[in-house]
Amino acid sequence: MINLDELTLGQIKELSAIAGGSGLPTPPRRLPMPVGTQVFIRTVTHHYTGRVVECADEEVAIEDAAWIADDGRFADAMKSGTYGEVEPYPDGQRVVINRGAIIDWTEAPATLPRDQR
Repeated sequence: MINLDELTLGQIKELSAIAGGSGLPTPPRRLPMPVGTQVFIRTVTHHYTGRVVECADEEVAIEDAAWIADDGRFADAMKSGTYGEVEPYPDGQRVVINRGAIIDWTEAPATLPRDQR
């Protein structure tokens, strides 16, 4: 009988490989953010709008992006796409956001804000 408490990490990896695994835990897979989708993203510190150009498990890249410094009344902003304060990035500039910082995201309403307010 094998005493699991006495196995070394190497032995655990060998047993896992025999069983068809890598022996290391795999991180949970994140849901995709479809390329081409206009999004409103809330992170732990900022809000952004943009169009998804690339999406990976750890990062999402957006273009035609803006930092939404003040979204105003949230429900109204989600319906209309009008925000209190907008600081746009230059047209076409790629902004990469670490997905670990994202609280939530949704499709952005209407057109993406491109004018500073």
